[in-house]
Amino acid sequence: MSTLATAQAGLAQKGYLDLEVDPTLDLFEEINRLKKEKNAIILAHYYQEPDIQDIADYIGDSLGLSREAARTDADIIVFAGVHFMAETAKMLSPQKKVLLPDLKAGCSLADSAPAPLFKKFKEKYPDHVVVSYVNCSAELKTLTDICCTSTNAIDIINSIPADKKILFAPDKNLGAYLIKKTGRDMVLWDGACMVHEIFSKEKITKLMLRHPNAELIAHPECEEHILQMASYIGSTTGLLKYTQRSASKEFIVATEAGILHQMQKAAPDKVFIPAPPENTCACNECPHMRLNTLEKLYLCMKYEAPEIILPEWVINEGRKCIDVMMEISQKAGHIH
Repeated sequence: MSTLATAQAGLAQKGYLDLEVDPTLDLFEEINRLKKEKNAIILAHYYQEPDIQDIADYIGDSLGLSREAARTDADIIVFAGVHFMAETAKMLSPQKKVLLPDLKAGCSLADSAPAPLFKKFKEKYPDHVVVSYVNCSAELKTLTDICCTSTNAIDIINSIPADKKILFAPDKNLGAYLIKKTGRDMVLWDGACMVHEIFSKEKITKLMLRHPNAELIAHPECEEHILQMASYIGSTTGLLKYTQRSASKEFIVATEAGILHQMQKAAPDKVFIPAPPENTCACNECPHMRLNTLEKLYLCMKYEAPEIILPEWVINEGRKCIDVMMEISQKAGHIH
């Protein structure tokens, strides 16, 4: 049984997962009280539900969240995101207690690259530098030379000497985008994000016809045929900043719909339309991210569980690629 599964089973035995929250409680008030009482900080990804974003101490993308996890002086880090993010926080602050509201909050992209299979794949390319997108498991990070996020990926690839070969994992769409942007020939692992792969070119085209003044902006995890249509491609933070500085008043946003909450708050006079998926479900919302709720966040802080626990060797080996990434990002000006 994996570390996460073991923790989940232990938690279930304690009964925390079955607890109901008193509906008369003011959860915002209770969570703020627990934050002060326990010296806790809430880090939330842009893809979390609006209530969680509004109660968080820091909202950001993977790079920003990594930075905050590394430098916080809180005793407890409550990570409102998915488990690879909480694992990264634990690796960067191993002495702190790291909590995740729902341990089932996984990631389709991280799951697409199981460490044992990737290890065998890596053995075929012994002379390659392994660059892994941060959206991967702690175990995969132990097999990685340099980590990257969508914010710093181009700088990370460009920092590698031209005579070095590169193996990139796990996102083939981001990898293909990086090959195009950097001109580097890279071996790509065949992984992808379920949310970013489901956008419909046909439906987006119809939407653009109905909104002729709207700009299509997209995350580089999207497929190439979507990126070709976009007027701007960038990380989650990059997309948010672009909507603030662009003269356009309407945007069709091809990434997880949670970011629209921050876009609307930053530019209330503009219109933001989530890019439609292939089918009729809410597939532009990550089902894993949406497992975290305000109620689970409250219970998580009250009982200080579920806790992310990693073997010491995973922390020590996995952190190396993150430290290299942070150093390169600092030189490139992504981290201040």
